Amino acid sequence: MTDTQNTAQNTSEKTAAGSKGLLIGGLVVAALGALVAAGLWKAAKPVRVPLQGMVDARTISAAAKIPGRIGEILVREGDRVEKGAVLARIEIPELEAKLGQVKAQQDAAQAQSRLVDEGARSEQIAAAKAQYERAAAGSALAAKTYERVHSLFKEGLISAQKDDEARANMLSARNLRNAARSQYDMARTGARKDEKAAASSMAEKAAQGVAEVSSLAREAELRAPVAGEITRVMPHAGEVVPAGFPIASILDHSDKWVVFNVREDDLPGIEVGTEFTAQVPALAQSVKLRVYFINPRGEYATWRSTRQSSGYDIRTFEVRARPVGESTKLRPGMSAIVER
Repeated sequence: MTDTQNTAQNTSEKTAAGSKGLLIGGLVVAALGALVAAGLWKAAKPVRVPLQGMVDARTISAAAKIPGRIGEILVREGDRVEKGAVLARIEIPELEAKLGQVKAQQDAAQAQSRLVDEGARSEQIAAAKAQYERAAAGSALAAKTYERVHSLFKEGLISAQKDDEARANMLSARNLRNAARSQYDMARTGARKDEKAAASSMAEKAAQGVAEVSSLAREAELRAPVAGEITRVMPHAGEVVPAGFPIASILDHSDKWVVFNVREDDLPGIEVGTEFTAQVPALAQSVKLRVYFINPRGEYATWRSTRQSSGYDIRTFEVRARPVGESTKLRPGMSAIVER
């Protein structure tokens, strides 16, 4: 091969290499341009962040209304209980003694009320009647004696002194007759209405005292206020608890909800009654939810400002949604994610 042919071949190879380099450079520039364009497009239309909430439920604290010593705990954490089930028993010896005392007072008040209602016994009425008849007979005799003495006085056969004595005896006998008649009438009539009302009121007061202490005595058995699951038992048998001290916590499975914290710029489309589906990772399944409560959070929950120099703050709203249908598997603390 001549020198002229070698020079032509080298020139051709250099030209091909330069074209290849330009092609690669063009492809790189095009790729970079595409990436920049895609980034600008995504920046202009950012992906909406999913809503993440947490499951919550109503928890009831079963507390004792009276102080005492825990005699027995009948439930353990994790037990399912029905409404009215006995959770614990409290020992209160003083209350039992007080109950016996008020029952004795009730018996005495009721007996007194019966005595007042029944009035005097038949023997007392008979004795009052005999006393009245005796006084009436004495009054009649004194009246006749006075008539005779007064006739003799008018004829001048006796002194005025004798006439005055006979008249005084007559008046005294008449007063005795009236007093005996009053005693007889009172024995037949019995107690007055006010006395009967007072005795009845005392009996009712004693009955109310027994009802009050009996109600407190029933509180010695702590019962479940709602049906649910025992999530925590605080005291142990033998411990002394004050009034109002929570003994057990009960999870009410019939009242559960999911709480979402939603910025107000993400709030459009969410209102009371809105339904959406949330994914629960702990259950590996989805749950349908319905919004029932929307309320702004406190000032501390403000997320950010719309502008650094001026503008308004974006508030955060608390959105609560209840499960639609069965929700026994949901437990407080579980996450719920809503894709948007």
